[in-house]
Amino acid sequence: MPESRFLLLSDVAAELNVSDSQVYHLVRSGELSAIKIGGRGQWRVERTKLEEYIAEKYAETAAWVRDNPLSDRETD
Repeated sequence: MPESRFLLLSDVAAELNVSDSQVYHLVRSGELSAIKIGGRGQWRVERTKLEEYIAEKYAETAAWVRDNPLSDRETD
């Protein structure tokens, strides 16, 4: 069975191992792209947008690690 194109916020939370409210904040802040659909305005995140978000976080983390090397005290 093929994967769904769109994910519920709870699905995204499970993928990222964070709370539903954290995902809602990411969406409402614009950090994670999502769409509102239906009469009740339910949020959906496209799987490709989630993968792009994850890739961006890896790049940001790599840059942070590069710019903030371990000190001698942290390696002990």
